[in-house]
Amino acid sequence: MKLDRSGFQIRLRAFAKINLGLHILGLRPDRFHEVRTILQTIELHDTLLLSVRRGPFIVRSRAQAMPQDRDNLIWTAGVALWRAIGRAGIPEGVAVRVTKRIPAAAGLGGASSDAAAALVLFRKLWAPRTGIRFLREVAASVGSDVPFFFDGGTVLATGRGERTRQLAPLERQWIVLALPEFGVKTPQAYRWWDGLSDSKRRRYLRPLPQRWRSRLGLLSNDLQGPVVEQYPAIAEITERLRVVGAHGAAMSGSGSAVFGLFATQAEAVVARRRIRKPGWRTWVTRTISRSDCVRLAAPVRID
Repeated sequence: MKLDRSGFQIRLRAFAKINLGLHILGLRPDRFHEVRTILQTIELHDTLLLSVRRGPFIVRSRAQAMPQDRDNLIWTAGVALWRAIGRAGIPEGVAVRVTKRIPAAAGLGGASSDAAAALVLFRKLWAPRTGIRFLREVAASVGSDVPFFFDGGTVLATGRGERTRQLAPLERQWIVLALPEFGVKTPQAYRWWDGLSDSKRRRYLRPLPQRWRSRLGLLSNDLQGPVVEQYPAIAEITERLRVVGAHGAAMSGSGSAVFGLFATQAEAVVARRRIRKPGWRTWVTRTISRSDCVRLAAPVRID
């Protein structure tokens, strides 16, 4: 398909997430895991710039850790939408350049958020008359947590993570993120979980508590135990955050990022300074609501 809008550019933010709690319910017949997790958007974000121009479909970034072109989830999302609207082959005439701020293999949803943002942009170009339900179906075929990023805010995700239910906004939390020198691939983390003995699995299982908003310190991540067995630094970061005053601290998703929750920005800034260690990367960020996501993630056309 030849696009006739050469020179058209549009920019969009793609926000990261943390898992305020993650509970594994079991292995499904399709070999995915049934989960129950509270997802929360945070202000840390990537920026996507889509350009319409002659040439092949490309996905690029200056970030060395980000896969390029066919190896990137943005590419997968583009091809999935292209074929879902009845087109053959591979799209052409589109370039997506990503300014990466969300670290890879950190459990912060960077690749999935980028894919969701890209789907929003591709839909504007190729399928503007399709509805959000259609786009969600395409997103779910790309990745389990991709549909979440269309909404953002505070969400309960179930199934393999693709079924989402909006929750009342969480009172703003300031967050210290800490990332050790290693990353963790999601499939590997779940393989470590599957390899646990029944007794260890029972020890690590922590169902989401009732009235969790007033009990953020009790929220936990079932994957953290098996990941800590491989990488003890995860436990060290979590404990350091608690010692410096976090009222909740846990690994996000499959890791390797760990977050600590604080009431004020000033407390978070001090805590970040106190937990620093050579080789660790740290950030101060904050939670953002669904309305914040809608406002801050609105596509911006560049003339």
